[in-house]
Parts: sequence; structure tokens; C-alpha cells
Amino acid sequence: MRHWALASRDNATQPFVVIDKQRARLWLFDGEGLPLGDTPVLLGAAKGDASVPGIGERPMEKILPHERTTPAGRFLAEAGHNANGDDIFWVDYDAAVSMHRVRAHVPAERRLQRLATPTPADNRISYGCINVPVAFYNNQLKPTLLGRRGVIYVLPDTMPMDRLFSPLPASIAGP
Repeated sequence: MRHWALASRDNATQPFVVIDKQRARLWLFDGEGLPLGDTPVLLGAAKGDASVPGIGERPMEKILPHERTTPAGRFLAEAGHNANGDDIFWVDYDAAVSMHRVRAHVPAERRLQRLATPTPADNRISYGCINVPVAFYNNQLKPTLLGRRGVIYVLPDTMPMDRLFSPLPASIAGP
């Protein structure tokens, strides 16, 4: 994805993020494509590549488990704040999907432990937001994206890559 973004000039020299949902991992790059770091992330509890229409207008308690997806695609990061006043980066404002620090307020969810495991199998827990470890968010993501536009590429779970990012070289487009 990094090579495609640079070769196609899709990022237009803006810093960018690549999120691989299957690996539950985030990679951060500067505008020239130099790696700035990577980290595990928590993602939407349900597999899927699109948000349910109108989901951003519903209260969280009305969102069903199968609707808790992290949408795939190309998004422009926009700094903002959530309802609690915490700084976040909007991924898809209309769907209420953002990238933010992991919140470990519900011990039974074991969010910090999930981030620490070596497998992505347990990194699906959010309502669709991308939960980033606090230190990575504060020390790498925020300084890179704050005050400028950045691009967020969220790779799909099931949809072919070339349906979202085109044209892709055959080596990464898949079957």
C-alpha cells in the first residue's frame, strides 16, 4: 500500500497511515513515505468493509454487534474532538468512526491486554473506531497529523483491494 500511495501520488506528499484490518496493525509514514512507526490497533468487532447507513446518527447502545465494522477505504484524517472533549482524528465523520487513544475503562474488555497479544485474533472489540496505544498516539500519530491533512488507508477484510484502490499493481491487487 505504501508503494501504491507513493507511485500514484495519492497522498500528495501528505503524511499517511495504513491500517491492515486482517493484521490489526497500523503503519505511519511521513509525506515522502518514510516509516515513522507501527503499532497494533483495536478495530470494529465485526468483520466488514462498509459502515451501515445512518450508523453515525444512532446512540451506541442501538448499534448491533454485526454493525460494529471499521470501514475500508481512503479517508482524510481530520483533527477533532469526541463528545467527551478528547482529541481524536476523524476517519469517517458521518459514520462516527475515528482514530483515538485506547480507552480501558471497562476491565472486562481487556483492551490493553488485547493490544499486547502476539495475534490479531482478539483485536476486534470496538464499535468501529481505531483504538491506538496511548504512547503511540501521543508521541507519533498526533505530532505527525495534527495541524495538517493526512491520508488514512484502511485495507479491506473481504473486498478486493483494487475495488478500493485503483489501479493497483498485480502483485498487490490479489485474485
